[in-house]
Amino acid sequence: MIFAEVGLMTMDVPRLSKFYRDVLKTESDCDDDVHQEIMTNGAALTIYNDGSIKESANNNVVLAFTVDNVDEEYERLLQLHVKITEPPTTRPWGARNMYFEDPDGNTVVFRSFL
Repeated sequence: MIFAEVGLMTMDVPRLSKFYRDVLKTESDCDDDVHQEIMTNGAALTIYNDGSIKESANNNVVLAFTVDNVDEEYERLLQLHVKITEPPTTRPWGARNMYFEDPDGNTVVFRSFL
C-alpha cells in the first residue's frame, strides 16, 4: 500500500490552491474551480469542492512538510503575509518547527531536523 495524497475540502479551490503553490514553491497545471492537485516530493495535495458548505474549522489534522531550513522558510512566508501561529522553535527531540495557517484555517507545520 502506498500513501498517495491528502485532500483538503474548501469552498474556494483557486484561492487555497494558489496559497499552497506559493508556500510549497511548486507549480500545477490544474486551473479548475472544483478540483486541483498539487504534487509534492512524497504525496499529492488535492484541493477540491464537492458542493457542500464547509465550516473551515478543522482542529484535528495538521499538515507537516520537512524543509531544509525552517528559519529561511519563516522569513519567506512572512514576505508572503502568511498567518504564522508559532515562529521557529527547537523541540526537545531535535526538530525545529514553525506553525502557520492556510486561508481556510488549517494548521500547517514546516520542520527541519538539526
